[in-house]
Amino acid sequence: MRRILLLEDDINLNRGINLCLTKEGYEVMSCFDIAAAKAAFKALEIDLIISDISLPDGSGLDFCQEIRRQSKVMIIMLTSYNQEYDIVAGYEHGADDYVTKPFSLMVLVSKVNALIKRIAEPSSDMLISDDLSLSLSEMKVTLSNEPLPLSKTELKILTIFMKNPKQILSSEQLLEHIWDVKGDYVDSNTVSVNISRLRQKIGKEKIRTVRGVGYLWVHDVQK
Repeated sequence: MRRILLLEDDINLNRGINLCLTKEGYEVMSCFDIAAAKAAFKALEIDLIISDISLPDGSGLDFCQEIRRQSKVMIIMLTSYNQEYDIVAGYEHGADDYVTKPFSLMVLVSKVNALIKRIAEPSSDMLISDDLSLSLSEMKVTLSNEPLPLSKTELKILTIFMKNPKQILSSEQLLEHIWDVKGDYVDSNTVSVNISRLRQKIGKEKIRTVRGVGYLWVHDVQK
C-alpha cells in the first residue's frame, strides 16, 4: 500500500482529502503543521507528499524545498493562489505538480494516481532515437556516438520530447519544463528559438512543427 503524507491545516479539507484517498486504497498520514509533517516524514517511508503553501508554522514552499534536498519523493502543492508566480515558485522549490483551491477531489486523486504510477513504472536511464542517445542520470547526449554539447534549455526540451515521442506538445507544455533556473519567466519565443537551435544540432527532421498546435518528435524512442 502506497503511503501519502498530507499536510493541510484546514481540518475539514484535510479530512475530506484523507477520506477520498483512503477509499482509493492509499494509506494517508494527516498532518496539520510543518513540525508534525517533518516528524512523520522522518519516521515513515513516504511515497508522496501533498502540502498546502500557507501553514500556521511556516511556508509549505520552504518545507517542499527542504524535503527535496534529501529526497526525490513526489510532491503536490495545494495553493489558494492562481497567479503564474506562485505556480512557478512551487516548481522552483521542487514540487512535481500543483492544485489550485478550490479544487475537485477527483482532480487531486487523478494527479495522485498519475504520480504514483510514475513511481511504479520501471525507469530506464537511456533514451535512444535513431542515432541520438540521452542518458537521464548523467544528462548527457551523444549523436552518432559522439558527445553533443547542448545548453540547459536545449537539454530540457530534448528530454521532454524524447520522453513523449510522437505526441504533439504545445508551447505551454514545453514552457512548464524550461523555467529559468533563477526563477525568471521564460516566454514562448524562447521555446521556438531553442527548438530552432536544437534542430540545427540534432537534425531538422527529428522535430516537426504542427502549425497552430505545437511540436512533434517524429521518431520512435527506445527506453
